[in-house]
Amino acid sequence: ITYGGDAMNAAIKNMVDIKYGFKISEQDSKKLKEEIGSADIKKAKSLGSITVKGIDKSTGLPAMVDIQAEDVSTALKGPIDRIIEAIQTTLEDTLPELVSDIVDRGIVLTGGGAKIKNLDSYLADVLRVPVFVAKDPQHAVIKGLGEILKFNDLK
Repeated sequence: ITYGGDAMNAAIKNMVDIKYGFKISEQDSKKLKEEIGSADIKKAKSLGSITVKGIDKSTGLPAMVDIQAEDVSTALKGPIDRIIEAIQTTLEDTLPELVSDIVDRGIVLTGGGAKIKNLDSYLADVLRVPVFVAKDPQHAVIKGLGEILKFNDLK
């Protein structure tokens, strides 16, 4: 199962294909996710829409279509639910001493998916732990790996 940003992009592309009858690029799917994607569907209503270019399936010709934020957020629900399930499974398998630290200090989101509006507050409500978005979330993992490689005993 694919998790995170790639699964979200695929879900958005699939939704646009089915609901709008329109083929869009991976880049436009990512743009929709980051600019009008919301983990809270109710709050998505205020985010409006974005016009994207692609292929109209009914004509086979290039065209533009307005994609509503609510539709993007609905498409994100499945991938977000899978992330929640993975976190819950991980917490269940974690030593109680470590879970205590997580409850006190929280979870930090990284990657492009961390930029989804309201994801941190949505996850915090569902998981009942603090959730934060890393500074520069798209590069946080690679920067962390760079820091780890600075330790000579790991090389």
